[in-house]
Amino acid sequence: MDTTVLHPNQFQVNEAWIAFRLNDAPIHTRDKGDFNCVALMDAYSCFILTSTFVSIEVGHPSDVEARQLLADGFAHKQQMPRTLFISSNVLANNLALEARNHDINIVRVPEQELMVFIADAKEGFREEFGKWNPQWPSSRNN
Repeated sequence: MDTTVLHPNQFQVNEAWIAFRLNDAPIHTRDKGDFNCVALMDAYSCFILTSTFVSIEVGHPSDVEARQLLADGFAHKQQMPRTLFISSNVLANNLALEARNHDINIVRVPEQELMVFIADAKEGFREEFGKWNPQWPSSRNN
């Protein structure tokens, strides 16, 4: 059994990206339904390359959204990663298919194993959305 713990110091810039959900609870809108926010992050720098809102009704980024996520990530360094870690709580079939079209290795990872990378981004997202939605879960309420 592999017990390797992932950490940013194991990577170089643009070697690996992480696809994960920024929100812990659905983002409710009056007119458009509920959404999740899927982000791409560089594993070395923990820099968020891009993000998109995905309808919970649909469940995962569309083909177009998947292509756009990767294109937006590519725009930062004009390079695709070798590996894309996808958090297990993200439905990302189209993203995985599009990544494979670019010869990117796909690795599904439990979200808990990615927390060293994504915890600050998730907390910042929680805090920002908490300003606009008092019912949004925040660390102040926990």
